[in-house]
Amino acid sequence: MLFAVFSLTTPAGAQETFDFTIPEPEKKPLAPENPEALPRRFHELSLDMGLEDLKTALKNDDLFTFRGDRDVSFLPVKEQTLVETTGLSFIRRAFFQLIEGKVFIMAFSLDTKLVDHYSVFTSFVKKYGNPAALSPSETVWENDETRVSIERPLTVKYIDKTAFNRVVEESKTLESRQLFLTQEFLDAF
Repeated sequence: MLFAVFSLTTPAGAQETFDFTIPEPEKKPLAPENPEALPRRFHELSLDMGLEDLKTALKNDDLFTFRGDRDVSFLPVKEQTLVETTGLSFIRRAFFQLIEGKVFIMAFSLDTKLVDHYSVFTSFVKKYGNPAALSPSETVWENDETRVSIERPLTVKYIDKTAFNRVVEESKTLESRQLFLTQEFLDAF
């Protein structure tokens, strides 16, 4: 508790001292005691949805200017698809990565002229509690199935961890196989 002491001069020249207590500002925790479960959806867009459902949801959402199949790319990687579209107002661009026909990554690049990093961060903390990891480049919330992050400059990303981990493992296997084939080739000399 803070105390401030002020001296006042009375007209007769005598000094009197008065003690005033200045209360400290009330500090409320930002994170809730019972945070909500991590989201796997934004509007009608969700992790694990199929390509056709994704295209329909994007067409029906006023935050996006989805142009149909011309915003859909088939990646050279096994059974992966990328949907990239522009947004309106708060969302500048949105990216959806699919594997085996299901969304496993959603990323929304936000317009920093309309919404700031701190506002998004505090909104997440108020709903989902304190982050699992915090660094200058990203803030992360995660559970066994989902990873949600706010990345700089200002992108909100949702990841289905099961599908993502499978992609990483397959990539490591392919990389190991390629290293083995390269070494086998070099050994033939």
